[in-house]
Amino acid sequence: MKILVVGGGGREHAICYGLHKSSRVTKLYCAPGNAGIAEYAECVEIGVMDFEKQVAFAKEKAIDLVVVAPDDPLAAGLVDEFEKAGIKAFGPRKNAAILEGSKAFSKDLMKKYGIPTAAYETFDDPEKALEYLETAKMPIVLKADGLALGKGVLICNDLESAKAGVKEIMLDKKFGTAGSRMVVEEFMTGREVSVLSFVDGKNIRIMTSAQDHKRAGDGDTGLNTGGMGTFSPSPFYTEEVDRICREKIYQPTVDAMRAEGREFKGIIFFGLMITEDGPKVLEYNARFGDPEAQVVIPRMKNDLLDVMEACVDGTLGDVELEFEDNAAVCVVLASEGYPVKYEKGYEIKGLENFKDKDDYFCFHAGTKFADGKIVTNGGRVLGVTAKGADLKEARAKAYKATEWIDFDNKYMRHDIGKAIDEA
Repeated sequence: MKILVVGGGGREHAICYGLHKSSRVTKLYCAPGNAGIAEYAECVEIGVMDFEKQVAFAKEKAIDLVVVAPDDPLAAGLVDEFEKAGIKAFGPRKNAAILEGSKAFSKDLMKKYGIPTAAYETFDDPEKALEYLETAKMPIVLKADGLALGKGVLICNDLESAKAGVKEIMLDKKFGTAGSRMVVEEFMTGREVSVLSFVDGKNIRIMTSAQDHKRAGDGDTGLNTGGMGTFSPSPFYTEEVDRICREKIYQPTVDAMRAEGREFKGIIFFGLMITEDGPKVLEYNARFGDPEAQVVIPRMKNDLLDVMEACVDGTLGDVELEFEDNAAVCVVLASEGYPVKYEKGYEIKGLENFKDKDDYFCFHAGTKFADGKIVTNGGRVLGVTAKGADLKEARAKAYKATEWIDFDNKYMRHDIGKAIDEA
């Protein structure tokens, strides 16, 4: 089969790695791809939001399946465009991708169908939001309604910072139009866990758990980023938590979307908080997490193409997902200054150290070719991932592997997976 993957980051590199292993894939394309993805796929210079060119390319190459990986094209309806052209596509249609595209929609959905989540209020008017905050309990969480590259969430410890947050989101429009509407949410305490799942509209198959680290600095300090590292599985995701989630969250979410006439096919990412009152939904994403994909896909035993096809065809009920009985840790190597301001174009050295090593991976997030060399081309540059017998071994191996790579302005957190030691 000929496959096109839409996207060009670390998540897409992990997806291309997974698809490349399938004996059924005869040709793999990625648009736009990056320097690392080029090892597995032919990269094509087409932007993820250039729907017309994406569809034309898929037609020209007689693509059998398109995998739409990033959030923006999913929310804007790229899967619908491929389907209109008679091309099979993996990912939710526009009316289902709203599960991630609008936080207000997802919160209202959970409220309507009794899916456990934090108490909340939604505001279109910044003055009314400010008025509400005067009597609200602190700390409190402010969320831009729309897509904001994983950064549109502010945790405010006091009224002053909450008011400043309203200004930032709704008046200064720091996150663009995503902040035209805002969700104000109760602050939940507990352990965060990420759980990815495959969905075919009716059936859901749960992948192994993971945990992301969003803050830029050690000790969860600094600004929110797209993710500075992750580990899988989470020791806090117990059998009891899994049982409750399956009963009260996972299948009920799939059924709720179907009941709303928004049949969901593709990936649902459940961001969970394990509270004293049980697991609750922090957020939904409508695609593989980044960098969660980098620790989940390498541990997956199934043929990734088979599972994706089952989601599209509605036959996921016949699939049993299997994962290796081990662990993986991913440490993101970023450009100094990310997520605010950083320089690009520095040569990356040491990538050859990952060749022919089964337990080590170097997923490219922001790289490109320049004058025959691979150079930095983003805030998050690489996801250095290692597998081990358990989390502690995987963590030690991942940090050892970060030493194999060198580029100017290289930056990383040094405490990814530190919670493992506390479990």
